[in-house]
Amino acid sequence: MNLHEYQAKSLLSEFGITVPPGVLVGSADAVTDREQLPTSDSGRWVVKAQVHSGARGKAGGVRLVEDVDGVRQAARELIGTRLITAQSGPAGLPVDSLLVEPAADIRHEYYLAVTVDRALQRVVMIASPHGGMDIEAVAEAHPEAIHRAVINPTVGLVAYQARELAFALGLEAGQLKAFVALALNLYRAFVERDAALIEINPLASLAGGELAIVDAKVALDDNAEYRQGDWWQRRDIAQEDPAERKAIDHGLNYVSLDGNIACMVNGAGLAMATMDLIQHAGGMPANFLDVGGGTSAAKVTEAFKLILENPRVEAILVNIFGGIVRCDLIAEGIIEAAREVSLEVPTVVRLAGTNAEQGRRMLAESGLALTAEDDLSAAANRAVELANTSREAAR
Repeated sequence: MNLHEYQAKSLLSEFGITVPPGVLVGSADAVTDREQLPTSDSGRWVVKAQVHSGARGKAGGVRLVEDVDGVRQAARELIGTRLITAQSGPAGLPVDSLLVEPAADIRHEYYLAVTVDRALQRVVMIASPHGGMDIEAVAEAHPEAIHRAVINPTVGLVAYQARELAFALGLEAGQLKAFVALALNLYRAFVERDAALIEINPLASLAGGELAIVDAKVALDDNAEYRQGDWWQRRDIAQEDPAERKAIDHGLNYVSLDGNIACMVNGAGLAMATMDLIQHAGGMPANFLDVGGGTSAAKVTEAFKLILENPRVEAILVNIFGGIVRCDLIAEGIIEAAREVSLEVPTVVRLAGTNAEQGRRMLAESGLALTAEDDLSAAANRAVELANTSREAAR
């Protein structure tokens, strides 16, 4: 679950991390006088749209203003609109509030984050002297400027690792103590709040030498909802893809993609292989959809509904391995779901495992637009062929 910037900074402050004073604005009339704004030594403020996306500044979602009228003007122009960024997709994300903070006199920008390195199976802290830009761009242009501390889960981040990162960033002697304290508290926040990512970009060195968190991003692990209930109550579902939100509510793992061939698979690894084969056959997957190992007719029905909400879908490939659940029961569920949603999109079903032959026979005798296959490559090729036929027919 992603947090808004103001929420992320609130979370960090719980762990003794100093964040800039800020005011959340929900309408153009919310701020009536200067006294309501946080104190600004420079006499200027930064107004930032609260959306779950980076690259807000390039999209016009971050404004530098000098008075209350500037805050109101930004609110009139942003609140109630959809901000389209390089990360949001063409539909953009709704802007319901703005964060107003004092403008900082920044001397240098750094990057600092804590995340999980799945290859190492360890939490890592990542730092770079090139802040204020995407870490992927830094890694490509300046790979030598990416510094990592791999954290032993038994002892956690230790002070010497934080000092090594500080030296790598080229921080001044007077900043070392503050950076070490920040790094240790950041790791503590990551662990205690079950985070998947905490990113500070940029971490700024100000004119007076102090370090300041200019922007912060926090993503919490969905699997820890039962432990982080207070934060889950603050979840902003308006920022989430509607289809992905419905999938979560029904226990499905769904990610929208840009293709035209929908996938429904039981198992994440099998789903990835299925999407690869679709691309190998010349098609493009419209989604990642894992219905889980112990799927049911109800889950399959909801999966079909999710798939059919996507207007780009021209064919469906269902790839099920019957291990935990027999293929004949899966076929029965597919037939029931297809009838319930009045399935008209050409659908290829590949069944393998227990009672697969019986399941394929049930599909063939159903009288529905279901094509049964026993070979995955053949099923992918057939799905691509049907999608191309549908496109031609639409023309």
